[in-house]
Amino acid sequence: MSINLEMPKKFDMVVNQAHQVSTEIFRPISRKYDRAEHEYPKELDMLASLIDGMNASGETNTGARGVRRKTGDGGNANGSNMSGVLSIMEACWGDVAMVLSMPRQGLGNAAIASVANDEQLARFDKLWASMAITEPGFGSDSAAVTATAVLDGDSYVINGEKIFVTAGGRCDAVVVWASIDRSKGRAAIKSFVVEKGTPGMEVERLEHKLGIRASDTATIRFTDCRVPKQNLLGSAEVEDEQGFAGVMQTFDNTRPLVAGMAVGCARAALDEMEDLLKQAGVTVDYDKPAYAQQAAAAAYLQMEADWEAAYLLTMEATWMADNNKPNSLQASMAKAKAGRAGVDITLRCVELAGALGYSENSLLEKWGRDSKILDIFEGTQQIQQLIVARRLLNKTSAELK
Repeated sequence: MSINLEMPKKFDMVVNQAHQVSTEIFRPISRKYDRAEHEYPKELDMLASLIDGMNASGETNTGARGVRRKTGDGGNANGSNMSGVLSIMEACWGDVAMVLSMPRQGLGNAAIASVANDEQLARFDKLWASMAITEPGFGSDSAAVTATAVLDGDSYVINGEKIFVTAGGRCDAVVVWASIDRSKGRAAIKSFVVEKGTPGMEVERLEHKLGIRASDTATIRFTDCRVPKQNLLGSAEVEDEQGFAGVMQTFDNTRPLVAGMAVGCARAALDEMEDLLKQAGVTVDYDKPAYAQQAAAAAYLQMEADWEAAYLLTMEATWMADNNKPNSLQASMAKAKAGRAGVDITLRCVELAGALGYSENSLLEKWGRDSKILDIFEGTQQIQQLIVARRLLNKTSAELK
């Protein structure tokens, strides 16, 4: 079975629609909401309803909710994962923070799509869900979760504090990672859907940030917060190997999404840079070696090559998800490459554009700020490299830290 890394023609409509949204909705309001931090972009409500309608039609599945793996007939498939990544890539060409602010398109929705059973998927379908993993005591080491969920009758009682919850202030529900038995280590870590308004759940504050300022990032505290045991995603059994691995499988679907976001943001900077070079009379010649061209053109060619590597790795990881192939290694490779390339490319474009790149007269400086988070959340650059090393060297987390 082979993989074709060109964009499938059947997704032309989805990609074109996302490009129109980026051009006509996201870009015009991008600077406004970057300055008005924590103010919700009301323009997104109508767009969210449109996307809901498209998804309900069954013709396509865009964004975070499209990452559910389906059992195919063994053929070569390009399905909802590819549709979701391509659409989010094009949307982030417009504005990353707007994408993260879209109702019902949170990373919690991707988690639900990845691991919920069919009954849960239907029950939580209309919710806007964020993801709550990180705590004050740890960052990317997901196995270090200290929040607890103790079974009491028909409910789990959750206690703990979660930080850096994207869309945590605006969402309808939060997918919370908590341990059902601290004595059994990482295998006991499970994810729970906790709906807003549940007693014991409190949004304590919203963070002020370098980038993605239109997206709210919250600290949430859970104090004796009771949730129905039916809100546990996946199996309640504590299995030595499979328990935590099942929870972590969420990342195999969501990391290509975040890689696609970085690829889209970097593409925006490259397109802007290409226009600026043309205005300056600099020609980028793809048929000449870099040393035979102007320094700015040579720099652009280097960035294009870096971008293409990130793009192709993202497409590979996404295709594998659609074809039910284990893609943990490829998802981490794509996230690591795209996260780093996104930061490098956007900041290099700021540098090449000089005073214009550093000013608010262009969106280049904003893309430089926004891109940094894409190298951090869903697992930092260092964590992705660690995962890749473990996979390639066949080492466990205990053997290679």
